Amino acid sequence: MTYARQVRKAVLPVAGMGTRFLPATKVVPKEMLPVVDKPVVQYAVEEAKEAGIEQFVFITGRGKHIIADHFDHAYELEHQLKKRAKDIELRGLLEMLPQTGSLGFIRQQEPLGLGHAVWCARHFIGDEPFAVLLPDDLMVGEPGGLAQMVEAYDKVGGGCIVAAEEKPHEEVKSYGVIAPGAKKGNATEVKALVEKPKPSEAPSNLCIIGRYILQPEIFKELDRQERGAGNEIQLTDSMARLIGKMPFHAVETTCARYDCGNKVGFLQANIAVGLQRPDIAPALREALKKLKLCEMD
Repeated sequence: MTYARQVRKAVLPVAGMGTRFLPATKVVPKEMLPVVDKPVVQYAVEEAKEAGIEQFVFITGRGKHIIADHFDHAYELEHQLKKRAKDIELRGLLEMLPQTGSLGFIRQQEPLGLGHAVWCARHFIGDEPFAVLLPDDLMVGEPGGLAQMVEAYDKVGGGCIVAAEEKPHEEVKSYGVIAPGAKKGNATEVKALVEKPKPSEAPSNLCIIGRYILQPEIFKELDRQERGAGNEIQLTDSMARLIGKMPFHAVETTCARYDCGNKVGFLQANIAVGLQRPDIAPALREALKKLKLCEMD
């Protein structure tokens, strides 16, 4: 069996409640909170499109219909923009829309963990390799994080690829942790995976972050519905059982990663993205300088 088939489909788990951002997320999904002027989830979709993804499935929960609306036409708004000759704004709205028929939405009826969310996409994915993107992890760089992973996927002969970065030793308890093997370029062979270990028991400080390329064999493992850390169905546990059955590597990308699932990471992402935007970067730098002066006073 070949494990280097083209990756055309992506799963985006977006069912989380976003309790860290209450009250802002009482009626607005956390994935729709803006980084500068685009919702977090849109960055993930754009990253996936850059990497060659053609079809997307969102694993949703209650109150997430706004995400579907965002990736659909807003005819009244488009009409008003056209009427007022706001061509740049109209073009931006239309260019962000995925191709008609390329989006699917599946309800995760119970919050049973990331592994369960991915399992919910099994009928959409079928017998194909696929990517998983966690929108909370905003990857900033050129090329994007998933594009770098796809490039590595082609070089190592396919199989499974996870994005990874080194974390301080005391933080590994919050991540899936890799037992590393041989390294070639930015790809490290994965010998084993441990979900949220105690720092004293972690095999390394190389931790999985929110980008994956997986083979459809993962669904056979997820079918077990076994609970792991946090009494949830962990994706890491099922991935670990694929090690040795197919190529399995971790890729350290050149992208900066911002955890938009917490408030400080979200603020960092807004500043970092804003400083890369020629239209607002000069004014933002001046504002940041003034804040620094205020702190000094």
